[in-house]
Amino acid sequence: MRDRARALFIDLDGVLRRWDPAPMIAVEVKYGLKPASLLETAMSWDIYRPAMAGEISDEEWMGLVASRLPLGDEESAAAVAEWQAYRGEVDPEALAFVREVRAAGRPVAIATNATDRLRGDLDALGLTGEVDLVLSSWEMKVHKPAPEYFEQACQEIGQLPKHVLMVDDDDRVVRGARAAGLSGYRWAGPEHLPYLRKVLDLSE
Repeated sequence: MRDRARALFIDLDGVLRRWDPAPMIAVEVKYGLKPASLLETAMSWDIYRPAMAGEISDEEWMGLVASRLPLGDEESAAAVAEWQAYRGEVDPEALAFVREVRAAGRPVAIATNATDRLRGDLDALGLTGEVDLVLSSWEMKVHKPAPEYFEQACQEIGQLPKHVLMVDDDDRVVRGARAAGLSGYRWAGPEHLPYLRKVLDLSE
């Protein structure tokens, strides 16, 4: 039996923050772009990785995305700006879980791959005061699922890896967390919250 987790790392995108595809689809339709082309371009590894590892700014990353679109310079810049204007929404059940964990005396950190835009997003979403710590890959200069990310993250929250639960929607991150000695759980929605409560030894 593993030790019960004493702290929670929770991912932002896909867990605490969810995205409605409609605004993104609307931009692609407006500019005659192929479906999902904006996201696929942004996730191209050669520009995504340095954006998440703190090597380039969010503005530089989006400039690279715009440069790869099959549009004129002005249209490309406008399409990216409109796409980026929508910043997602908080998942109310995930947030309620975070509040429950903190109320039980367990520290909670947002552990996310992000750019230098993260802090502003958290303020806009009302999440800044909802967690004890923000573990941003951009600020740490290393991104999930690298073992160095989890090592540094555990040091910052002041817990041994075996006492930390990582909740993420990416299988690679969950596997990386487990390899680093943390408990890892893949988030697919709130249906397994009773299990997560047990992992954190929360009273029902």
